[in-house]
Amino acid sequence: MASQVAAKGKLIAVIGDEDTCTGFLLGGIGELDKHRKPNYLLVDKNTSIADLEEAFKSFTSRDDIAIILINQNIAEMIRLSIDRYTKALPAVLEIPSKEHPYDASKDSILRRARRMCAAEDFR
Repeated sequence: MASQVAAKGKLIAVIGDEDTCTGFLLGGIGELDKHRKPNYLLVDKNTSIADLEEAFKSFTSRDDIAIILINQNIAEMIRLSIDRYTKALPAVLEIPSKEHPYDASKDSILRRARRMCAAEDFR
């Protein structure tokens, strides 16, 4: 699957705070699709839940995106949408932000993976 993603030139999308988006954009992930829509959403105090939901829905429906990175504290704001999303691609990964450390207990993707694997599988 990784070779398929690389061969098709899939993108990484980011839904994050200013520091997270800036870091990834400086790393070169910024792209516009054919409709001139970016592959990132910079979230600030004025960003509405509806805007977050719309960006998540948009990124998950785009065929040029393979991974969606979202700050965990922002993911908490749209937890229901993230929990309902079950497709393998684009993969949704929750990441920490500068002010909010990663909390594995809140990560719905990690919880889903743990349910799929029995404890005996890790011994």
